[in-house]
Parts: sequence; structure tokens; C-alpha cells
Amino acid sequence: MPKRVLQGVVTSNACDKTVTVKVQRRLRHPLYKKFITRSKKYAAHDALNECQIGQEVWIRECAPLSKRKCWEVFQEPV
Repeated sequence: MPKRVLQGVVTSNACDKTVTVKVQRRLRHPLYKKFITRSKKYAAHDALNECQIGQEVWIRECAPLSKRKCWEVFQEPV
């Protein structure tokens, strides 16, 4: 089964080897048929501590690394 891949913006890098990534998605409201934006924050593993706040990154699923962290930052897919 392929791993899920998401694109988002780094909102925090205060923790060691962990960044918080905000992922936004657009969906259509079922009744009003207007597009609305929903967002969610994910804790992702950044092994080299190279991500900065405001940087766009790609994250993918991985085995759980802690209670909240089961995503990892990786290079942009080709």
C-alpha cells in the first residue's frame, strides 16, 4: 500500500528534530456548493533540523516515532 504524501507549510520548528506542518485542503460544501478551506496540523520528523518557519515542505507517512509523530519530511517528489 503506498504511503500518503501531503504538502504544507512549516508553522513551528521549536522542538528538536520535529516540525509542525499546516496542510490546507479545499472541499465543496455539500449543501451550499461553495468551496471552503480546511486545515490540519501534523507533527513531522525532521532528522537534520533544516526546515525553517514559512518553508513549503512535503511530508509522508512513516512508522510511529512517538505518540503524535507518524510523518516525516522528505524531498519533493519527481
